[in-house]
Amino acid sequence: MSLKEQFSKDVLLTGWGHSRFGKLTDETLESLIVQVASEAISNAGIEPGQIDEIYLGQFNSGMMPLAFPSSLALQVSPDLANVAATRVENACASGSAAFQQGTKSLLAGTAKTVLVIGAEKMTHAGADVVGAALLGADYDMAGQTSTTGFTGLFADVAKHYEKRYGSVSDVLGTISAKNHRNGVDNPYAQLRKDLGEEFCRTVSDKNPMVADPLRRTDCSPVSDGAAAVVLSTSASSSAATLPVQLAGFGHANDFFPAERRDPTAFAATRTSWQRALAMAGVGLEDLDFAEVHDCFTIAELLMYEAMGLTEPGQGARAVTEGWVFKDGKFPVNVSGGLKAKGHPVGATGVSQHVIAAMQLTGTAGDMQLGRARRAAVQNMGGVGIANYVSVLEAV
Repeated sequence: MSLKEQFSKDVLLTGWGHSRFGKLTDETLESLIVQVASEAISNAGIEPGQIDEIYLGQFNSGMMPLAFPSSLALQVSPDLANVAATRVENACASGSAAFQQGTKSLLAGTAKTVLVIGAEKMTHAGADVVGAALLGADYDMAGQTSTTGFTGLFADVAKHYEKRYGSVSDVLGTISAKNHRNGVDNPYAQLRKDLGEEFCRTVSDKNPMVADPLRRTDCSPVSDGAAAVVLSTSASSSAATLPVQLAGFGHANDFFPAERRDPTAFAATRTSWQRALAMAGVGLEDLDFAEVHDCFTIAELLMYEAMGLTEPGQGARAVTEGWVFKDGKFPVNVSGGLKAKGHPVGATGVSQHVIAAMQLTGTAGDMQLGRARRAAVQNMGGVGIANYVSVLEAV
């Protein structure tokens, strides 16, 4: 049973906006939000006054002094005065959390048109500030001192994986190289350089080990950026493109203490996939591509297994047999993923939905796949803690 069959209404992505990701010294959180929100409203073919509700995904966690940004989107137009606006936070999944809150407002009938924004400013803050903020998303390390930060947490995941299933160093290097190559074609991406497999697999002065076995090329960069999408129960005839339909969604949270989780199973991630696919009434074989949360290359490898593309411990097959490349049977992170596109935390989930919508409407430019009728978006907060999946379809 699809979302429409279950709730007797459509949830449509009718317009979207996306900033460049990177070190955006000339932009503020406010300017980024206004830019992408204005673009999304215009592309949806509506007026600002038609927005019933606003959800803003932002992590922050001390990276910015302004901790109350929910009304910044009202700067787009005086016609947004008095519109209900809420900041949503769920670590690196804040963007998708905002997206699902907007979806639920439509399904509840409390709104007909919702503006969802994801935004983050990070590069102005020192490495110690960013590191401490991100560690706040981990039960065991929050408030602790760490020389490797969140990289160290995913390095531990990689070590557990290697102990159980064998070395994955070269496979992780190939995943990195794949996403860097894909990022070249993404005009929004922070890192647009094809580094090649040899460079990504090799420890060097330019590619040092950050936390064994993760090299610099295995880590997503600190970024600024924003993205926005208009969700509605119907599309305007003035919209710039055809809408995209939300077919299903899933959300699952795992236990916070590491001792209560299998470090390589990502059990709640798997559950979020199962819930989204079940609501959409489709299987993995019915999807044409996916945008997944590759904050570190080991995370993408584990996503192959969590979504059911391979059995546990066999994720490398998806790489070595070419399935997840742009010309493979199931392309993953054609945008370059977080690895190359960048990872402005609160913006990531919304960005993934925007990129998928562009693919499904044939407006992805050099990123465009030859076939793109149905897609999945997967966004994660913490080490497999907060997990969101959306299934989107072309109309």
